[in-house]
Amino acid sequence: MPAATELDFVLKRTFGYGTFRPLQREICETSLAGRDVFALLPTGGGKSLCFQLPALVRGGLTVVVSPLIALMKDQVDQLQASGVAATFLNSSLDADEARARLRGLHRHEFRLLYVAPERLMLEGWAENLKAWNVTCLAIDEAHCVSEWGHDFRPEYRQLAKLRALLPDIPVMALTATATARVRDDIVSHLKLREPEIFVASFNRPNLTYRVVPKDEPLKQVIDFVRKRETESGIIYCASRAAAERVAEGLAGRGFSAKAYHAGLDAAERARNQEAFLRDDTRIICATIAFGMGINKPNVRWVIHHDLPKNIEGYYQETGRAGRDGLPGDCLLLFSAGDIAKQTHFLDEITDEKEQQIARAQLRQIVHYAESAGCRRAELLAYFGETYPLDNCAACDNCSEPRETYDGTIVAQKFLSCIYRIAQNSRFSVGLNHLIEVLTGADTEKIRRWGHDRLTTYGIGGELSRPQWAAVGRELMRLGYVAVAEGEFATLELTEAGMDVLRTRKPVTLTKPMDLPKARRTAARREGDIACDEILFAKLRTLRKQLADERRVPAYIVFGDNTLRAMARTYPETVDQMEGIPGMGEKKRAEFGEAFAAAVADYLRNNSRLSFGD
Repeated sequence: MPAATELDFVLKRTFGYGTFRPLQREICETSLAGRDVFALLPTGGGKSLCFQLPALVRGGLTVVVSPLIALMKDQVDQLQASGVAATFLNSSLDADEARARLRGLHRHEFRLLYVAPERLMLEGWAENLKAWNVTCLAIDEAHCVSEWGHDFRPEYRQLAKLRALLPDIPVMALTATATARVRDDIVSHLKLREPEIFVASFNRPNLTYRVVPKDEPLKQVIDFVRKRETESGIIYCASRAAAERVAEGLAGRGFSAKAYHAGLDAAERARNQEAFLRDDTRIICATIAFGMGINKPNVRWVIHHDLPKNIEGYYQETGRAGRDGLPGDCLLLFSAGDIAKQTHFLDEITDEKEQQIARAQLRQIVHYAESAGCRRAELLAYFGETYPLDNCAACDNCSEPRETYDGTIVAQKFLSCIYRIAQNSRFSVGLNHLIEVLTGADTEKIRRWGHDRLTTYGIGGELSRPQWAAVGRELMRLGYVAVAEGEFATLELTEAGMDVLRTRKPVTLTKPMDLPKARRTAARREGDIACDEILFAKLRTLRKQLADERRVPAYIVFGDNTLRAMARTYPETVDQMEGIPGMGEKKRAEFGEAFAAAVADYLRNNSRLSFGD
């Protein structure tokens, strides 16, 4: 059977899918042809199948490098549930179990082996790898190799040694987030040979993005969660104390919520994570210590209780919603106070270069939070991608555009203050000092530098300091003001800003965000699968029971998209389940009868709904 046809056959028989996601087929075929591959697919884009499918088609052993124990176990559980011979080796195994798995590897019983990078460097492993008929090396979370990535791990740099050890096998590097600089780092450090590079769109069309002003955040969180009581979600907090506080606040009101952060002991962290994966706990309140390696496809929403440090982290964290392709909601609570807190932390960074990068990243995430433009377009632009539509219809700014106003006079005041200070002092100042001049503050610096004698001193009394800060940041976004590189982040006029000063051309500014009003009814969202919601709830209960019996997370049995497809098509026999997504042969044989019986039982007392197919 030709490789392409065999890929389709294995995809359908083993994993229950009739079609590939974007770039999956091309990546599989390139790897099967013996080429090195670099693949950048967003979270939920189906990275794992890109090495799992070729492993089943080509034979031999595919070694998968993964940085997290939880992720290894999760993926191996899912593969075994689909009938695939896969295993992992890591520190969670006792000596007897590890030896048993090593014996199986020497007997060529497995098609995939998941392993941490440091284990591959242990003494004796070079002989093992040569003896096991390794036919591909897949390096997951490959951004860990780059100091410019958001999760650098030095042990990933050692993986380049495997190139010399196994010179003839193809290497595949995969990641969900990487700027152009990080991509180049990955290719270079892993010594990929003329790799075929695949970069999928960063767009997650099933996610909705909203930013609202933070105001009594616990109440805002509770109001949000109350409308989604049966759904799983993650709340990201900037500190351990905030994660604890929010979890306690929710639990005290009857919600199923737990905290997750580095301050908890390892056993409690593992318990809380396991409870979340198994749907025993619906909500995790976490610091950024939580998430990488969480392969839970039915997270329906993500809240950022505090401002993230950078766009890359924010994109990856929001990307943990809707991995199954069904709709997900992403909410960011934003306040100017969060900017001040983060700036304070940045002041404590001693390495000047590191501080400079962190300041630039903070400006970018604040720019995103305050922008009146399409959120989706802003995120994609950060990764060098242009969003082709004017309106995504799935973010707050597109569905409920903010009001604008004639900001010509305030812009003139702000820009001319920058100009006068530079002209008078022969140096530039930062945003805070500029606002103090505009609002007529009486400070030691203003007196020492003679800025109380400028014509622009005190001309901005009509706005508060936070309002002037918002105006300044918008003028930066519009390209009229630039932030100088260096320690003090001083403000300078751009050519466009000088042009506005000279010609007095009109400047339109956006009114600050209001607190959210009652929302209009949302249109049907990308990824929605209309179905019989009562039957869906019954099938979900059955799935939980079957998963608990097997001591695995519910999605190892079936994902929500599989249950929703059953709750739409009403299969009363196993044969009628043909074509339901995620229903491979082994899962249909193991679980089909139980779910068909549940559907048939439901239809004895309920009529079928029509969904206009």
